[in-house]
Amino acid sequence: MAIDIIVTKDGSHSLLNTEMNETYHSRHGALLESNYVFIERGLEYLFSKKPTNSISILEIGFGTGLNAWLSWLWAEKKKCNVTYHTLEVFPVPEEIWKFLNYGVSDLEISKFTQMHLARWQQELPMDTLFTLFKDNNALQWASLPFNYFDLIYFDAFAPSKQPEMWALPMLEKVVATMKAHAVFVTYCAKGQLKRDLKSLGLIVESLPGPPGKREMVRALKN
Repeated sequence: MAIDIIVTKDGSHSLLNTEMNETYHSRHGALLESNYVFIERGLEYLFSKKPTNSISILEIGFGTGLNAWLSWLWAEKKKCNVTYHTLEVFPVPEEIWKFLNYGVSDLEISKFTQMHLARWQQELPMDTLFTLFKDNNALQWASLPFNYFDLIYFDAFAPSKQPEMWALPMLEKVVATMKAHAVFVTYCAKGQLKRDLKSLGLIVESLPGPPGKREMVRALKN
């Protein structure tokens, strides 16, 4: 897989898959997009609705690890236990991720490194508050628990690049892992996605998107 590091408009790095001509994040700001879509509109929203000391997250697309790392920092700030299960078929190699510029402090950089060096296919405590399971499987083949997750980060490549990831059977599989009142967030706002999520019984909201995107989607399980 051919990957280049690029600098987005907020100064944070993203990656460009040159074979697909697709970036891992918005060119308008990788850090900005992840914070807005997944942390603010997902994790913070869930926590504000029902404060708790334990949250389970399923991420579709580990990628650079940015969403996982931000979730770990959030867990530390809120003193909330987070169990994080993330799927990734093509892990970013160390010779690339070690140059990504997400961490500011030595502690943040250390956490980012620790997370990437964690073994795959093992549930491992990163510290007392954040447990990580990196699953080197495609969504199609992953063995996922039923009625388990509080929050879904759906962060696959765009439907135009990876249509199979956004197909109804894949969404159905993800929705089956969600607890009652769980939250699903994604940067994508395609009409077909909204219709499919509604057909699976979710309450779908179209929210203002991050810079460069008019909308994003958040959906709630009844």
